[in-house]
Amino acid sequence: MPKGVARFVKPAPAVAPDWWRPRISASDRTVPGVSTATQGSTASPLAYAALLGFTCVLLLAPQNLFPVLGRLRIVLLAAAIAIVAHMRDRWTLGLPLTNACREMSLAGGLLVWTLVGIPFSQWPGGSLALLLDLYIKALVVFWLIGNLVDTLPRLRGMAWTLTLLTVALALVGIFNYASGAFGRTLDRRVLGYDAGLTRNPNDLALMINLIIPVAVALLLSSTGVLVRAGLAAAISLQVIAVILTFSRAGFLTLATTLGLFGLRLLRRPSRGLVLAALAGVLLGLPFMPAGYIDRLLTLSAVAADPTGSAQARWNGTVAAVEHAAENPILGAGLGMNILVLNESVGATWRAVHNTYLEYAVDLGLPGLALFVLLLRSCWRSARATRRTAGAELGQLAEGIEISLIGFAVAACFYPAAYQFYFYYLAGLAVATKLVCAREAAVTA
Repeated sequence: MPKGVARFVKPAPAVAPDWWRPRISASDRTVPGVSTATQGSTASPLAYAALLGFTCVLLLAPQNLFPVLGRLRIVLLAAAIAIVAHMRDRWTLGLPLTNACREMSLAGGLLVWTLVGIPFSQWPGGSLALLLDLYIKALVVFWLIGNLVDTLPRLRGMAWTLTLLTVALALVGIFNYASGAFGRTLDRRVLGYDAGLTRNPNDLALMINLIIPVAVALLLSSTGVLVRAGLAAAISLQVIAVILTFSRAGFLTLATTLGLFGLRLLRRPSRGLVLAALAGVLLGLPFMPAGYIDRLLTLSAVAADPTGSAQARWNGTVAAVEHAAENPILGAGLGMNILVLNESVGATWRAVHNTYLEYAVDLGLPGLALFVLLLRSCWRSARATRRTAGAELGQLAEGIEISLIGFAVAACFYPAAYQFYFYYLAGLAVATKLVCAREAAVTA
């Protein structure tokens, strides 16, 4: 270039190799215990919408009503959109794929230990199939919720979604009971909702029970008269549906969650709600379904159960404890508690009805310890948020905390180790901590 021209041309500025990435200010990296992934910007709206869509399809199973939707594989489609949109968002921002927290580490450790045990499983192919068909999906949902539900409006939206969905499930259960739609079993149990998580009446009771505390939290944090009245009606329908399932474990879980909420509210200005609920229970006693009390009494008298269900579950529990004691390290392999019970009590092809024993038999005591630590960590996160957050977030965190306590009780009676039930609550517990950290960063 000629010298006369060169002095009029400014040299081009140096181009950083990561020029295409948005810059993140230092203030976005200041909240301890939470990664920078969601402090400076809200996670992908598309991924969050897809997560809500996945939740709706998972619980309502519209493909069972409209088979054409089954051919479109809408569950897989919604999950894929959520995963891809979230990963693209994180990659574009130059951030790690997950928020760094204790719960994510424990879930990752549980997955690694599961993979370690597969080669030593009684049926490696069966364990691998269960991992890919169900368990990995539950862990992915936990990961998505713990990363995408990063603001109070999103947490509120997830709470409302789960509440409305379980009201729909409750209405179907009540309709089945009123119309005489019962299963072909000796105890004549009402049919559940035609979806994978709620087809069995016990599972229907569990799903509804775990969301009732969240609905109560929404009621306590709402201000509009119509909204509060609607939520009160929704909770009433949920409670009625749980009772009509005749689920003994469902009754214990319901009594635990509502009793714990009631004890806490008695020390607050909202104690009037407790008195109103007690009045509703007393008025409803004459309408209790026939035989319900007799079924509950079999909780303390196993031999009195005419269906043999209580006796079979007790025998399975004893066999599972014995196997876990004899194989404390690796266990029988993911999902292999079914084969263990077949060898011990006969070919029933049923899982042990205890989530803790499922982990102990399948993954050994290390697997059980990782799960218990994960459950405890999620509960502690929700409790910490309840104590430090503002009114609305604190109420939602309390609802999730009590739901986790309810699951801890229900886990003694349900084979729910690898299902979505717990991992939805666990993801919401992580979300409360994330939202609380974001709010603290804004007000700091």
